[in-house]
Amino acid sequence: MIRGPVHSPLRLTDAQLLAECDVHTYRASGPGGQKRNKVESAIRLRHRPTGVAAIAEDSRSQLENRPLAVRRLREAIAVRVRSPVDLSSFRAPPELVAAVTSGGRLRVSPRHPDYPLIAATVLDVLEACAGRASQAAQVLGLTTHHLIQFLEEHPREIESDDAS
Repeated sequence: MIRGPVHSPLRLTDAQLLAECDVHTYRASGPGGQKRNKVESAIRLRHRPTGVAAIAEDSRSQLENRPLAVRRLREAIAVRVRSPVDLSSFRAPPELVAAVTSGGRLRVSPRHPDYPLIAATVLDVLEACAGRASQAAQVLGLTTHHLIQFLEEHPREIESDDAS
């Protein structure tokens, strides 16, 4: 886990985030080690301030892989970079507030553009509460059941993955 500044790269536009990254293109290998194509269509992004990296080599097109790599980088930053939360003065970001239903349930799809920011906020608050789900749920305006359900439905956010 990486400690990050309060300023979150998750709030940057794609262009601003890319400006903070080292961008590497390469030829992705295919089954059996052969090259998928003859051009460097795969993208590897490394966010310089945090050191977090993400790749996309799904398509034969660099143009299609770049936005996919940016989305994966945002998700990786959300999972691996923790920002300190002062529980006494915490205010949920508007993106999180908009995703909480009147019944205290967090409704957001992993495909939604605000998902990485929301997931990072949930994890930051959970860490500030020393893993106490009931306290974190109260701070976030959720029920404990729905916070735990969100974490179970989105296991990537709670896994410890240091592959980058």
